[in-house]
Amino acid sequence: MCGIAGIVRVDGRPVLEGEIRAMCGAMAHRGPDEEGVYLGEGVGLGMRRLSIIDLQNGQQPVSNEDGTVWVVFNGEIYNYRELRGLLTRRGHVFRTASDTETIVHLYEDFGSKAVGYLSGMFAFAVWDERRRTLLLARDRLGIKPLYYAEINGDLVFASELKPILQLPDVGRRLNWEGVSHLFTFLATAPSHSIVEGVRKLEPARIAVAAPGRDLRIERYWDVVFAPDEQAPEQELIERLRLLLTAAVARHQISDVPVGAFLSGGIDSSAVVAAMARLSPDRVKTFSIGFVENGYDELAYAQRVAKTFQTDHHELILKPDAVQVIEDLAWYLDEPFGDTSAIATYIVSKLAAEHVKVVLTGDGGDELFAGYDKYLVEQRERTYDRVPSVIRKMMAAAGHLMPEGMPGRRFLRHLALDGSRRYLHASTIFHEDEIRRLFQGEALERLSACDPWAASLSHLRTDGCDWISAAQYCDLNNYLPLDILTKVDRMTMAHSIEARPPLLDHHIVEFAAKLPTRLRLHGGTTKYLFKQAMRGILPDEIIDRPKHGFAVPLAAWFRGELSAFASDLLLSDRCRQRGLFNVRYLEQLLRLNERGRDVGLQLWTVVSFELWCQRFLDAPFRGQRTARVASPERPPIVRRAILAS
Repeated sequence: MCGIAGIVRVDGRPVLEGEIRAMCGAMAHRGPDEEGVYLGEGVGLGMRRLSIIDLQNGQQPVSNEDGTVWVVFNGEIYNYRELRGLLTRRGHVFRTASDTETIVHLYEDFGSKAVGYLSGMFAFAVWDERRRTLLLARDRLGIKPLYYAEINGDLVFASELKPILQLPDVGRRLNWEGVSHLFTFLATAPSHSIVEGVRKLEPARIAVAAPGRDLRIERYWDVVFAPDEQAPEQELIERLRLLLTAAVARHQISDVPVGAFLSGGIDSSAVVAAMARLSPDRVKTFSIGFVENGYDELAYAQRVAKTFQTDHHELILKPDAVQVIEDLAWYLDEPFGDTSAIATYIVSKLAAEHVKVVLTGDGGDELFAGYDKYLVEQRERTYDRVPSVIRKMMAAAGHLMPEGMPGRRFLRHLALDGSRRYLHASTIFHEDEIRRLFQGEALERLSACDPWAASLSHLRTDGCDWISAAQYCDLNNYLPLDILTKVDRMTMAHSIEARPPLLDHHIVEFAAKLPTRLRLHGGTTKYLFKQAMRGILPDEIIDRPKHGFAVPLAAWFRGELSAFASDLLLSDRCRQRGLFNVRYLEQLLRLNERGRDVGLQLWTVVSFELWCQRFLDAPFRGQRTARVASPERPPIVRRAILAS
């Protein structure tokens, strides 16, 4: 819906309007329709608006009736109409028809507990002028981002990292916890950004800042896996169908055109099927394809589009995207190793030509056990019975084998126990590879980090089954850090809003209670979800093999993008930074040329280097591109009326 930013100074020093406008300017792509600022004693709030609901009167910041409580908000509250009725009965007077205003009145009545009433995706800040208290909140699953930093007694926050880097007192030093997590799992850490001192508010958290107190962070919601093994299958199927229809209906609430991303997989296809049943008009759908057959899924997307008579649009992505790759460093906001960000960027650009909101199928694999890695873990759990002495011998043999030799990673993988083996399969650079990739002080800093710590804490079974532990880990790590980050940044780059109805928290809580046998059923992933879609989707969509949303970057780096990758990674600029071992970079490039699939490793290094050049090497100010339209209305400035 928009981008938000703010500064709170505990000592009451004034916040300059220029500071807030600079922060907002760095994320103008998140809200090209208008800009709003509130300035009070020692506080400034700002927002860039993407108008979705109440187009004429939904400007922010929004206050309560007497102007003592103010809110800036990014996201959508899907139950805002019900909340509006509740709050009206409690005596509140609404000035707009927007979902934003419900937040400020809920806060008046329920304080920080207000967040529990909200159903939707959100990141918001509420400033309480009387108590001089700031409340920050992020939605349950982490669909919408929120960064913050405590700097010289100030608390600053924003929807992205870039706005915070606009402030002169924010240092530009690498956070090695963030770097460590990036080169291990493709994205920075759950609570750490790539920049030292700038943190992320994790999903399902609130943060409260008050005079004389440390910033207090609390978790207000958690998904609890408690499978009801006696629940009848048919009853669960009917319940899931009802929940999905209700969630899709809520997620279509909008005053602007709504479409959907359609990959041809079961998740996005299920969402499109529900949209088609609910909408009186043809649903607009958007797909991306590749000239490389092993990566192209357009035939499946076309099959679904034909079944539901959608207004279908598609593009073929070719490896002539150097400018796109360079732009990604700006829009991704942090280094990011998932190559599918490129395809998401292009399909978002396509969708932006037709709609302002898209529904997605994100979350289905985490909720209903859809990843092939769950089947692999199910099969490999038999190796937990192997005695530890044999494990050590396997690991030693693997370490002695030269890099690239078949079986090296396999032996080291099987030598691990269940939790570590599960994470090992998703690790991009392993510990010994990190030691060869980095050098000097960078290697020393990274050696003190443990990128597996957060994931291992989420993999504890605590009496539940292993598949529940794996799903819980992915819901708390891979989903918000990779999938949702990618979709948020790439859609916002083109000023459109993505909504994932499968992550409606009612569906999430339902999925956590499914019997284990109905999630992973023998060799069938996502069993119950597939059964629920029988008779709704074509069988060929339900029964097709799992196909990850990948980009053939390894092949591109051997072809059209070969010179780009080598020129960037072997440049004087990269060498002089002194972080990487150049000989290991040369080895990666050679391995790729010989046909080894090291595309993710190369892309992670490329993404990191592009980010360093854009944000670390030299100060920047202002927005990335003039493509974002100027606000149609003059900027809104609201100032507190201070007592004399």
